[in-house]
Amino acid sequence: MINFRSGMKSLAIALSLVVPMALALSGCKFVGNAKLEKDEDKASYALGLEIGTQAKKLNFKATDAAVLAGVQDALEGKEPRIAREEIRAALVKVSEAGAAKAKEAGAAYLEKNKAKAGVTTTASGLQYEITAAGEGATPSDGDLVKVHYRGTLVDGTVFDSSIDRKEPAEFPMGQIIKGWDEALRLMKVGAKWKLTIPSELAYADRGAGPIPPNSVLLFDVELLEVKKGAAAAPAPVPAPTVTTKKTGKDAAK
Repeated sequence: MINFRSGMKSLAIALSLVVPMALALSGCKFVGNAKLEKDEDKASYALGLEIGTQAKKLNFKATDAAVLAGVQDALEGKEPRIAREEIRAALVKVSEAGAAKAKEAGAAYLEKNKAKAGVTTTASGLQYEITAAGEGATPSDGDLVKVHYRGTLVDGTVFDSSIDRKEPAEFPMGQIIKGWDEALRLMKVGAKWKLTIPSELAYADRGAGPIPPNSVLLFDVELLEVKKGAAAAPAPVPAPTVTTKKTGKDAAK
């Protein structure tokens, strides 16, 4: 399960990486034929993947000519063509508009999905569909769960999958996103559910890694095992250490 940073921090990362991205694009006519043999090429490709992931979170169509103009000015050490305050204001507006667009699209998706046969909507807004009921234990506070899952955005983009890794994952109850926590408390070992999680029960307006802000998340979840009481308790806060300065006779001891 992904736990990451705020949307604005992701925006800053995207901006810090856009210069090398555009430089690579401007120097390579056939991007699809890029060779990934040398370590430098592989590292460059990894950088491109990160940039693309972060740029997607802005949820707007960038203007290629403007991007390359900015790259060229930066490489040549020129002053920006527009004031930095204007740049910051534009970025904030674009980021906010993209988040608003995602929220609107998410609400429409949830409204349509809840009308489907077999879909149950809880009081919190979580939507689920049971594909296998299960017959084992149900997890609660203090338990560790072992699951298989695949998480996608509503456009079908897979952002995380233990199924694809062919390795189940384990999570402590109470330390996962709200939508997961609520669903797992209703499931029994052996159950397979399809979850549709509103952004408010996931990463809200923060986003997370490849997940844009205000994203509705879709999960296929299979509860494999519940380890009762196996979740590690939060580490206790150590008591403060008090140092007493000795004086007089005590200091001589």
